[in-house]
Amino acid sequence: MKNKICTTIATIMLFVPWTILPLRTFDWALESPVAEIMVYSYAAFMIFSGVFSVLAYTKGRVKNKWMQVCTVINGVYAVGAAAIIGMSIVTLL
Repeated sequence: MKNKICTTIATIMLFVPWTILPLRTFDWALESPVAEIMVYSYAAFMIFSGVFSVLAYTKGRVKNKWMQVCTVINGVYAVGAAAIIGMSIVTLL
């Protein structure tokens, strides 16, 4: 049961970051404070989903093939989000 729940959550977390694309078509989403908040929120979610997937795979022992795929993809998302946050911190300094 735990395996299916963790795999389902990790699968849903694969598709949530892509919802930023339809949101960015609105004019209000391109204005400065809203755009920054949206990008940082999505980046935080992607880091969380990467950490969740890695912990579910290693500590939770949810080791099936689909969870391996979810862990790799969410891990790539997390690294990319950390890079985005890192680059924005450097530009603020």
